[in-house]
Amino acid sequence: MTDKGYANPDLLWTPAQLAAKLDDPTISVVDVRPGERYAMGHIPGAKHYAIYAVNCDDTDDGPLNSFVRMWAFLLGNRGVSPDDTIVICGEISGMTAARGLWFLEYLGHSRVHMLDGGFTAWAAGGHPVARDAEVAPAQAFPFTQNPDVVATYQDVLRLIDAQDGLILDTRSRLEFIGEDVRAARGGAIPGAVHVEWLENLTEDGLMKPADELRRQFEAAGVTPDKEIVAYCQTGYRSAHAYAALRLLGYPRVRNYLGSWREWGDKTFLPIEVHAGT
Repeated sequence: MTDKGYANPDLLWTPAQLAAKLDDPTISVVDVRPGERYAMGHIPGAKHYAIYAVNCDDTDDGPLNSFVRMWAFLLGNRGVSPDDTIVICGEISGMTAARGLWFLEYLGHSRVHMLDGGFTAWAAGGHPVARDAEVAPAQAFPFTQNPDVVATYQDVLRLIDAQDGLILDTRSRLEFIGEDVRAARGGAIPGAVHVEWLENLTEDGLMKPADELRRQFEAAGVTPDKEIVAYCQTGYRSAHAYAALRLLGYPRVRNYLGSWREWGDKTFLPIEVHAGT
């Protein structure tokens, strides 16, 4: 376990924790970095699944369900079993690793962890590094979706005026105020509060301790009595906020998968523009 004061510390594994269990055949390390980074060095036995840009920008039922089936197929195609304990490894404790953790929880997988500090911390700790890899046999990855951890644009619409809900924007400040436009429209979801996802990390790419995370979220009104829906551009940075709030024990946290890519392009949805603030 980590000693950072988290309510759910087992979501994060340290490199030392993983190293002690690396020979356990029921553990699958899933390296989510780009292929060239994996080829340059990875945790021995790690399976590779570069999930960045595997996105869904339409959260109506049909496109969303098709996307989920594709994601689960690709995971099983890499040789990951639903019976495994899965440890997600990024370069650091970054947004792509957090997206992997969130998505596995969305698929109903309860034994999933993120490697704190990622491969950078693993290598810095003197743990073994491999450059060869075996191709694991593909298998089915059956799943049961957990709707409590995902938000669609309809869910976000309902939350805008909800007394017990809050929308969390995890993008850069320039995106939030509408100066950096990455969809048909720039701006923010009405009523959203802003805490950039990078604020969740220490300078060396580890997750901040619980007291620091709690302070920054509560200062923005992100409190555990509310239902929190986080969003960004494509659901990666918001997955990082999801992971941070799960570590703190927040009971109702969702990731808006379509995020601003969907919201900004669906011109019938309301926006706010905070230009100059």
